[in-house]
Amino acid sequence: MEKLEGYIDHIIYRNSDNGYTVMVLVTEDDEITCTGTLSYIGEGEKVELQGQYTSHPSYGEQFKVESYVIKPPEDEESVERYLGSGAIKGVGAALAARIVRHFQGDSFRIIEEEPERLAEIKGISDRKAREIAEQVYEKRDMRKAMIFLQQYGITTSLAVKIYQKYGAEIYRVLQENPYQLADDINGVGFRIADEIAMRAGVRADSEYRIKCAVFYVLQQAGGEGHVFLPKEQLVHRAGELLGVPLEDIDQYLTDLSIERKIVIKKEKEQERIYSASAYFVEMSTARMLCDLNITGEVNETVILHKIASIEKETGTYLDEKQKEAVIESVRCGLLVITGGPGTGKTTTINTLISYFESEGLQILLAAPTGRAAKRMTEATGYEARTIHRMLEISGPQEDNASSSGFDRNAQNPLDADVIIVDEMSMVDIYLMHALLDAVTVGTRLIMVGDRNQLPSVGPGSVLKDIIESGKVPVVRLTRIFRQASESDIVVNAHKINRGERVSLDNKSRDFFFLKRNDANVIISIVIQLIREKLPRYVNADTYDIQVLTPMRKGLLGVERLNRILQEYLNPPDRNKREHEQGSQIFREGDKVMQIKNNYQLEWEIRGRYGIPVEKGVGIFNGDLGVIREINLHTERVTVEFDEHRMVEYPYSGLEELELAYAVTIHKSQGSEYPAVVIPLLSGPRMLMNRNLLYTAVTRARKCVTVVGDDTTFNYMIDNTVEQKRYTALADRIRELTEQGECS
Repeated sequence: MEKLEGYIDHIIYRNSDNGYTVMVLVTEDDEITCTGTLSYIGEGEKVELQGQYTSHPSYGEQFKVESYVIKPPEDEESVERYLGSGAIKGVGAALAARIVRHFQGDSFRIIEEEPERLAEIKGISDRKAREIAEQVYEKRDMRKAMIFLQQYGITTSLAVKIYQKYGAEIYRVLQENPYQLADDINGVGFRIADEIAMRAGVRADSEYRIKCAVFYVLQQAGGEGHVFLPKEQLVHRAGELLGVPLEDIDQYLTDLSIERKIVIKKEKEQERIYSASAYFVEMSTARMLCDLNITGEVNETVILHKIASIEKETGTYLDEKQKEAVIESVRCGLLVITGGPGTGKTTTINTLISYFESEGLQILLAAPTGRAAKRMTEATGYEARTIHRMLEISGPQEDNASSSGFDRNAQNPLDADVIIVDEMSMVDIYLMHALLDAVTVGTRLIMVGDRNQLPSVGPGSVLKDIIESGKVPVVRLTRIFRQASESDIVVNAHKINRGERVSLDNKSRDFFFLKRNDANVIISIVIQLIREKLPRYVNADTYDIQVLTPMRKGLLGVERLNRILQEYLNPPDRNKREHEQGSQIFREGDKVMQIKNNYQLEWEIRGRYGIPVEKGVGIFNGDLGVIREINLHTERVTVEFDEHRMVEYPYSGLEELELAYAVTIHKSQGSEYPAVVIPLLSGPRMLMNRNLLYTAVTRARKCVTVVGDDTTFNYMIDNTVEQKRYTALADRIRELTEQGECS
């Protein structure tokens, strides 16, 4: 580490999101370009920097700042330079010179301690004197706060967030209850707050610490798909997190309940603990479903006659179950249509569109992801949008928010008579709540999906719960149509779902099994398939072929596979810029995935010469893209997602991206690829199950290739054990029905 001291001559570039700054420092001997995260540093200020010299390929030698200290100006020249730099609004070079000429070396003390004396100078009124002093105080207070926060091990970027939230209150907050940070500041969870609290001397059995841990455990459970946790599980998890036994937790749960942070429900001989938002959303979702669940009298003969006309016009014919789906969609305000691959869900949707269109009704089509919406558009010929875009995202939104952040809601509902949503298995409880909030009673909501797919990434099992409630009309499509039955992908998917053995003799045209038992050999074959065999076989680009694996960790987990696949599919190249972020290297040309919902991230679609022709917000968990540019100077990465949506990420935002040459089967939900490759060895029993294998196989359109152990493959078919999700939507729907609040 080297040390530099001087004043900041000028700032070349500053990223307002993360504080990354490029500036010129003037020392006694030289002018040096310096880079680093320097959020509250300004032109004219005297600083002491620690860091090291680096060589930039385009900009030459630079000094990379690791830490810095802002020093108050001491001599007359330093004071004049600081005041005249523009750091103090309303003070330019000429006025700064007059101040220093009048007060000389005492100038800075006068501003801080006797600001009224500034009015002695021509051109400074009493009011302007106060404004100058206030700005100096604010900058001084901010510096003191930053130094104070650093002693708790808080990073500069987090310190900025904390100061912006609390201002001078930060001292009280950190000394009384550092766990308040976890409640108030996005990005601060229990672990960060706990680390700060330990440095601040908070006891391990502090009431604040225990309550924060309980709430954090509920939030983490939501990330695992749970809407609530049984009390005993909550106590066990919180105790492990805290490292202290929790023998008497009732008082803390009662306090959290009084504070309206949690809800305690005693039912089915079990205490269920919800976060308040999760409970409200589950109850409200059930109530809105019940409101929509109305039925009317219909003339089935007339409907069947109209179906026959549509069949004649389109040349496609429906079986009895598909006709039942059309009749029920006319009869009911709420309907679920469920079925596996090849059972005619798309044909049914197309018939529904034709039927309702002939009635002069306004129809909206939607799906949870961009890829699923694109497929729906291609299959129907009608525009389908993501649910988020249909609801018109308007601003900040948390993953655990109900409907805030959408322009379409109860006050501004969707303008439609019929709404058809595909891939419903992917819809979590929060997105379902936001959707229902924008649907008025009398609008038909038709939910289409495969109940045997994996549940949503977010909390809840919405589709399964609605079906299992037994209170909502459901039509199950079971017949595999002739064209689909010619595909072994479809046939084998249904065999897997029924627990039957699949032929692995490789006589198929679209389903192959390459038996191997060594992880490195499996990876070698996967690389060969992607680079050489499959692109020609399915007439697709290498990037369109997706590797799906059950796990994140291990020899065939996502993390190891992506490192290896990147080296072979997008190796280092002097013409490709790259950036190392944590354990990952991002390189231009890399295939990447967004791994969390970001409702504020802006995107644009660019026309000729890079001119934006459309703009919007929102990139979501599971969206796939390609890195088009890495700007080493501005420290921004440009990613192109589906539909040519271009997004710029600051380096600090790259924690939301990961390489996606291989993705977990769970993350592939709602997507369809020309070909999938599934490397398969052993894994945890709860994970290696029928549900997971079925989902992986049904992601392929033209070809499935499994490379691995046939014993594991057959074990997964036999294993029906799934990780339990703690949800109670089905119970809520039944309760409301029994209370007479559902039709």
